[in-house]
Amino acid sequence: MQEMAFVKQVRAAGGKVYAVGGWVRDQLRGVSPKDKDYVVAGLTAEAFTALFPEAKCVGISFPVFLLPMGKWSAEIALARRERKRGTGYRGFAVEADGTVTIEEDLFRRDTTINSMAMELPGERLIDPYGGQNDIDKHLIRAVSSHFMDDPVRALRAARQAAEFDFSVTPETISYMTACQDELCREPGERILGELTRALSSPRPSVFFRVLRQAGLLEAVFPEIHALIDKTQPAFFHPEDDAFEHTMYIVDAVAAENEDVVTRFAALAHDLGKGTTPSEMLPHHYGHEDRGIEVLDAWGKRLPFSTRWRETARFVIAEHMRAPRLNKPGKIVRLLLALSRLPIGAAGFSLIIQKDHGSLPSYLAHASEYLRLIQSVRGTDAPKGLRGKAIGDWLLSRQIQLYQAAFNKVAFVAST
Repeated sequence: MQEMAFVKQVRAAGGKVYAVGGWVRDQLRGVSPKDKDYVVAGLTAEAFTALFPEAKCVGISFPVFLLPMGKWSAEIALARRERKRGTGYRGFAVEADGTVTIEEDLFRRDTTINSMAMELPGERLIDPYGGQNDIDKHLIRAVSSHFMDDPVRALRAARQAAEFDFSVTPETISYMTACQDELCREPGERILGELTRALSSPRPSVFFRVLRQAGLLEAVFPEIHALIDKTQPAFFHPEDDAFEHTMYIVDAVAAENEDVVTRFAALAHDLGKGTTPSEMLPHHYGHEDRGIEVLDAWGKRLPFSTRWRETARFVIAEHMRAPRLNKPGKIVRLLLALSRLPIGAAGFSLIIQKDHGSLPSYLAHASEYLRLIQSVRGTDAPKGLRGKAIGDWLLSRQIQLYQAAFNKVAFVAST
């Protein structure tokens, strides 16, 4: 079924179809929209399923359907009212009886830029709460105090500020602050979902700064909040405290690498500085080991994937040691470990370069060195070697190849 046929059938049955949410917002922002979601007003769930028996109901608490449309299945919700009656995102009484207007449906949404619709066909804009004006002014504004009905909206507002480089209005900040108690009881999966999307934004630091402004950073991400006021030697880190340094690093990495695992590792690299005793400041001796402890505790609250967890642990453990390595054996072992790391040598080197301002030669040319040392295999070992002896021979040969290549580069550089 094509969109126009769908719209005609709904209208013939007495209903109306609207494109809603992010698709409308992105159209008005001049950005190519992604998924197109629909709201149908004027029909009951029974009438809709009778009209489209092939539609699959996927909503648990309210009527949402997947309907094959073109090459994909479109998500279609019936217009609904919501009334808060409990805690969290499931504590709602929902009405979707066919009498709900599009304006009522839009009113229950979080921010004005997400509370617009386009009536189909023709794309007539429905904007009762000033979303287009807020897009023009680059503002994140709550539609009403109903913003607080779902506490994760506080994270979403901060995340969208980072995604779009918008500012959050003072009233919305106050609503965010009021979400704190319920937000701390939300499932870790929902928190992690917003963190993931925030890290995917052009400037992830905006997400954490807005949460700090709303007084939510300590409650939701205490590991990041702990970095505030942890001073550092200005010669190495002129960004002031460990929080500002971390914000700089995650933005600098994000500017050159879209991989969210790399960005999370950049965010986590100095977690241990948040636990540095005040009497040790501005130094942070041993913060690598403490950082792994902080990461492990964080992972008990949020369900980090193995890729996130293992990559961050590696970066935390090695980000101070790697720039200082000079023994060929240790360098080769690190390069081989990087070849198995989800972010690879390139992602690791980017974090090191942004953190330290430069790269050691072996990391600057990591891809070439890796191709060289991985060109030899255990099958190349002399006949008669068995088990561990093959592994020892292989590593020794890889170290020899690296040393010879390094000496050649050093000789050329000196002439």
